Amino acid sequence: MRPLDPDMFDPSCPNSAMPIRIGDKWSAAVIRCLEEGPRRFSEIRVPLRGVTPKVLTQTLRALERDGMVTRTIYAEVPPRVEYELTPLGRTLLKVIAACRQWADEHMTALLAARAAYESRGEAER
Repeated sequence: MRPLDPDMFDPSCPNSAMPIRIGDKWSAAVIRCLEEGPRRFSEIRVPLRGVTPKVLTQTLRALERDGMVTRTIYAEVPPRVEYELTPLGRTLLKVIAACRQWADEHMTALLAARAAYESRGEAER
């Protein structure tokens, strides 16, 4: 077995910045919601049913901080805010599509592995 690189988890390593933000629960879904163009907060929230306003706000801020999403405030009464994918954010659509394809092809095996693991855990208790 090949030894681990001791610098792999060094805080100064660029890999520790986790530039691909699709591994958390909501980022990939938000990116998909913005695929067709800009949307308001409520227009993102509706299809994501289970997300709380706080978590959606945190997710949008993180995506904005990483340059994946822009936030535009329109000087209207009341103010209108729209979120839109940047060109950098659009590059994640292919990655997300690949992950979805992998899930479509392997979900049965994944669920079987989880069930087997849970069964082993119950038998050991």
